[in-house]
Amino acid sequence: MGKIFKYGKDVDTDQIIASQYLLYPTIEEMKTHAFESLDGDFIKEVQPGDFIVADENFGCGSSREQAPAVLKACGIKAVLAKSFARIFYRNSINLGVPVIVCSEVYDHVERGDEMELNMEEGYVSVNGEKYACTRVPAYMKNILDQGGLLASLEG
Repeated sequence: MGKIFKYGKDVDTDQIIASQYLLYPTIEEMKTHAFESLDGDFIKEVQPGDFIVADENFGCGSSREQAPAVLKACGIKAVLAKSFARIFYRNSINLGVPVIVCSEVYDHVERGDEMELNMEEGYVSVNGEKYACTRVPAYMKNILDQGGLLASLEG
């Protein structure tokens, strides 16, 4: 179980991590500014195992891989959205951050709700209800389980 952070449509990579923080030498330093312009309380409240639930087109904008890297460093267990920007989706998988298309859950949850994700079965449980999500293919689950594409190729 993890807590939900809920965001709307078209959350871009600049809102996840603003460009001025890309100058910091490490992801650990960058993560302290995650969602700073969109949600000033995010970094104070996020805990390992929490989730992001978003509307359509999450991760749009520039193709910076630091955006999913920062989410991973914050301990985000998975990002669930109605849809994702293509490059963000691919960067997330490459870095070991589960991104799950789940078209129904957004309209039925609020920030702070507790949620459980079952990637193998393809659903989330929240507020006593189950919502279907896209199942992660076995090869992609293998990549995620190993911490990302590079880690899976090294293993």
